[in-house]
Amino acid sequence: MIEVKNISKSFDRLRVLDDVSLTINDGEFLSIVGPSGAGKTTLLQIIGSLEAPDSGSVLYDGVDIVKMKSATLASFRNSNIGFVFQFHQLLPEFTVTENVALPAMIGGENRRTAMKRAAEILTDFGLGSRLEHRPTQLSGGERQRAAAARALINNPKVILADEPSGSLDSRNREELYRLFFELRATTGKTFIIVTHDESLAVNSDRIIHMTDGKIII
Repeated sequence: MIEVKNISKSFDRLRVLDDVSLTINDGEFLSIVGPSGAGKTTLLQIIGSLEAPDSGSVLYDGVDIVKMKSATLASFRNSNIGFVFQFHQLLPEFTVTENVALPAMIGGENRRTAMKRAAEILTDFGLGSRLEHRPTQLSGGERQRAAAARALINNPKVILADEPSGSLDSRNREELYRLFFELRATTGKTFIIVTHDESLAVNSDRIIHMTDGKIII
């Protein structure tokens, strides 16, 4: 279970999050929606430990990650949280398999084992013929599937996705959504998605609406 308690965050004089509290159950598929500037991405980044709040706490199974020191937090993030970003964030100088394997190698796994598991996940995602390709040689949908594979390489408990379909056409959006829901069904992982796409949000277990740094529903 993830518990967000009384989180506030400002950038200079702009208050982006205003005393936000939220509980996310294990295995839940949660969508966070709202207009631009509502604070959705900042909330997701704080849940994912990429951003620190000004005040409040974020508890994973009762452990407050806000209080963790940087090295401990980095290790926790690498082991427990997978990220899928709008523009995939794959490194162009590496093959798709190397990109997917990187979080495992950063976590201390040897290259051969990490590369083998990365290839297996990519093959499961329909990218078995693309293992040695660079990201620039992949389609937009293939890059996002590779990003999803990278998010799963360390078998995290939680997958966080920030507008994952924002750069995709309708066919690739549908494929990505189907992949996410299949993964939730087969793995039981928790998914927290920031999206403007109602066709993704409507199939979620729960939808949270935000505006002006607050949860309104």
